[in-house]
Amino acid sequence: MKKVNIILMGFGNVGQAFLRVVHEKEDLCRKRYGLDIKFHSIFRQGGALYSSHPLNPGEILEKYSSLSLFQENPHWKSGIPLTEALESIRSGVLVECTPTNIKNGEPGLNHTHQALDRGWHVVTANKGPLVVDFPGLKEKARENRVDLRFSGATAAALPTLDVALYSLAGTEISRIEGILNGTTNYILTRMKEGIEYQKALKEAQSRGIAEPDPTLDVEGWDTASKILIISNAVLHTDFSLADVKVDGITAVPSHLLNEGKEEGRALKLLGKISKEADRFHLEVSLTLIDKDHPLFGVDGTNKGITFLTDTMDSITVIGGKSDPRGTGASLLKDIINIYFWDR
Repeated sequence: MKKVNIILMGFGNVGQAFLRVVHEKEDLCRKRYGLDIKFHSIFRQGGALYSSHPLNPGEILEKYSSLSLFQENPHWKSGIPLTEALESIRSGVLVECTPTNIKNGEPGLNHTHQALDRGWHVVTANKGPLVVDFPGLKEKARENRVDLRFSGATAAALPTLDVALYSLAGTEISRIEGILNGTTNYILTRMKEGIEYQKALKEAQSRGIAEPDPTLDVEGWDTASKILIISNAVLHTDFSLADVKVDGITAVPSHLLNEGKEEGRALKLLGKISKEADRFHLEVSLTLIDKDHPLFGVDGTNKGITFLTDTMDSITVIGGKSDPRGTGASLLKDIINIYFWDR
């Protein structure tokens, strides 16, 4: 049985979902993969639950999930720095679930560097550090002989990176197209049904599909961040967010909606990576797709991605839970892959 020590950074929706998924899958991880996953620190605003002995996930989820109650846990330590936890516990995996900041990557970027410097694997759902400093983080992980995994940062449960890096190994990928944001896809689906943009957005927010501040989603930056990470990870490019041409859905031209209805096509916000003259180009754009397009029927909060290859032709993956639980499950998957399949 391999013991896996966990430090969890961030205890919002995704962090709590991850803790819950691991708690539910404890027996499966032991029996199927020989992994005994133990939480030693859970960081939240102002401090952390910290113990040299494993914390009790079930008790935390039942009694201490809210911020005020969290601080009443007997293991709460106000102001404890991440470095103290990293250096006092035998190295394992830092799971990064703090809010995404695509401008400077913080605070997740600093957390990730600190963990890699001290020989900890990092599994992250946070796009910010990967958008800001992907080459630096990958190089640091290589130098310290640890893993940096981030499948949850590229469309939650949809296995974008797994398919590209493992299932398509040995191919040349010339084009990638993806519906990678459930919020925008839901809004466009409702607009296709005749609902105006603002009403569709408010409906998405009331259902918990869209964030209270949906800017990153509806202006296309979430999709842009995802295709940037996919490109740099899969195609070994060295792009930054400034290299991505980005459109959103805040001002959908009426003629596109009309053309789509009249011609039986679907309007989607696609993240695209295309190769022209031995150079890749990245963009996020509103696109009318025909019925024979593999992503045509991807509606609501569903997502999907299509890879065009030289030897395997076109490969498409559709689905994947588009919520914090799906992201939490992808974090667990990355941990299992580090310790079970890749060792």
